[in-house]
Amino acid sequence: MLKKTLVLGASLKPVRYSNLAIRRLVEYGHPVVAVGRREGEVEGVEILTGMPELSGIDTVTVYLNEDNQKPFEEYILKLKPRRIVFNPGAENPRFKKIAAGQGIEVEDACTLVMLSVGTF
Repeated sequence: MLKKTLVLGASLKPVRYSNLAIRRLVEYGHPVVAVGRREGEVEGVEILTGMPELSGIDTVTVYLNEDNQKPFEEYILKLKPRRIVFNPGAENPRFKKIAAGQGIEVEDACTLVMLSVGTF
């Protein structure tokens, strides 16, 4: 099943894991929306800035550290995703508990590994 995924903390730099995640998600056929600090494009996916209005997001995969997530917490909750994946370096026990309390599935995991082993 394809899952519309928001990559939060998207980077234009090819060496960044968020950039690689966009490329892999596209490769696996998942619809991707990307939000980062700078506008641009990765594999045909436009990187948006700010907190754009989005709908139908299944998964938010987070590539921001705990402090940089704070401004996005309410935004993420308003998107009502089915799940949030906190990638390595993005773990956030406090926000994880809040999201889980709202019925959102939360995981400390690596999107790239999940894709490669078929658990995404």
